[in-house]
Amino acid sequence: MSERKTKLDKIRAFVDKMPSLSTTVSKVLEICSRTDTSPNDLNKVISLDPVLTGQVLKLINSAYYSLINKVTSLTRAIIMLGLNTVKNLALSTAVIRSVGQAKKSKALPIKEFWAHSIGVGVMAKLLAAERGMPLAEREEYFVAGLLHDLGKIPFGDEYTEVLTLAANTQEPLAQMEHRLMEIDHEEVGQMIASKWKLNAVITDAICHHHAPLLAAPENQALVATVALADFYICLFDIGFAGNRFPDEEQLAPMLELCALEWGAVINLSEAVDEEIKKAEIFLQI
Repeated sequence: MSERKTKLDKIRAFVDKMPSLSTTVSKVLEICSRTDTSPNDLNKVISLDPVLTGQVLKLINSAYYSLINKVTSLTRAIIMLGLNTVKNLALSTAVIRSVGQAKKSKALPIKEFWAHSIGVGVMAKLLAAERGMPLAEREEYFVAGLLHDLGKIPFGDEYTEVLTLAANTQEPLAQMEHRLMEIDHEEVGQMIASKWKLNAVITDAICHHHAPLLAAPENQALVATVALADFYICLFDIGFAGNRFPDEEQLAPMLELCALEWGAVINLSEAVDEEIKKAEIFLQI
């Protein structure tokens, strides 16, 4: 049996044991994928889960949304923010909780990992605004950024060597993963996305953020936006997910896919720091 197959089997066994998303969240994802879903349909599903209801309302009333008046009813929250945003809030909180219950590699301190992930989510959302994406679609960018590195969670202690060597040689992390482990975090991310039945666009962001052109054509701009956000957050050392030296050859093609200039990305630096502070509420849920 090849070493790669042994490692894959071990990782697959770990992913199988990871907690599933709650039935409520699975139901939320399912009904939001229908074209005829109404706010009332979503309200019915979420209100059956008091914990999730509380989390969604807490997020909506946090600085992350900066609403003027407190929202106390779920129906009102859904009408104000839209089905897509509430669906993404439910998904984000569920994933953060499930990952928190899973074994965590000592190689990646979980607090630093989420700081990196939130940074990428926030930056992806700001870049989506820069690209002129409608408000209702920007939350999808945040979630895709937040979840892009999920595939790193199942790696065991052997990942420490990968991270150390990547830092010492200043090599992009995905290349080092291939060299030392014959698997990379995008491939492992695919297993998690499939276990949790995440939608096609978020799955593409998890599986192709180091090669956006491999994503489905309709998802490439979003995946490239997440890739660009990841590049920025790694470059400026926000949080830590192991990739201190992102692949600079990827920068020009990513900017082209997003139709953005690097100068416009750099100009967002103050906004990023501010938004990251607001988004930290996701980790306190």
